[in-house]
Amino acid sequence: MGAWSNPLEVPELAADAGFSLRPWRLSDLPLVREASEDDYIPLITTVPSPYSESAGVAFVERQWGRATTGAGYTFVIVASDDRPVGQVGLWLRDLEQGRASLGYWVVKSARGQGAALAAVDAVADWALGDLRIPRLELWVEPWNAASVRTAERAGFQREGLLRGWQQVGDERRDTFMYSLLNDRL
Repeated sequence: MGAWSNPLEVPELAADAGFSLRPWRLSDLPLVREASEDDYIPLITTVPSPYSESAGVAFVERQWGRATTGAGYTFVIVASDDRPVGQVGLWLRDLEQGRASLGYWVVKSARGQGAALAAVDAVADWALGDLRIPRLELWVEPWNAASVRTAERAGFQREGLLRGWQQVGDERRDTFMYSLLNDRL
């Protein structure tokens, strides 16, 4: 795994439309609280639900741990008014095979403003250009039209439907698989 077997340093990245990406801070607990109240985010992430301050702190510490262990980079998506609005992650579990995956979420109060697309574009550009990862992957449930649009607008190509791919809550759900290949190598 080369350099990725060591602790990672999560950089700050500029993104389109006035958004930026940065590492998690304990001051992001209001973002974790809002995400924990969402019907869907806690089902597909480690965001705690119900929320408590100790569970929120543990969530932020887990994000730090992902970089410390080399598992991946996790960023807070920040709006132009410095308000944290979501998360985007670059996960390196399959890096030895030349693959990394992205995941993202945006809280309800910030949806429809381009945060997810700006974040995915910024992380994908950084991962392909600076980190030189050959293939990026992401998975989206077919009903999630906003995430499907985000993936496709960011240049990811749908490769197919993975039936029963992911446990979400109490059921296994189908998922579209998307990829973005590095044409810079």
